[in-house]
Amino acid sequence: MAGGWTRDGAVQDQIDDTVKDAVLRARALTPQGESAEECDDCGEPIPPKRRAALPGVRTCIACQSVRDQAVQHSTINRRGSKDSQLR
Repeated sequence: MAGGWTRDGAVQDQIDDTVKDAVLRARALTPQGESAEECDDCGEPIPPKRRAALPGVRTCIACQSVRDQAVQHSTINRRGSKDSQLR
């Protein structure tokens, strides 16, 4: 059910686009290629099981955990924001 000037299914299209964007971003951030044997951040050896599980990994678990905590995710759906549509 759409309202106003939107067509039917527009809300679902926004949801689908948001999910698609998140998947594409995650794929782009996934390391690829040959794994490093030592962490790029601290220089500690990366365990062989980690290198086998994540091809292209460049950091140890501890340093990657710190990096993951530093990432801030937006909770705003810009595609569905009425403010952005009215400007």
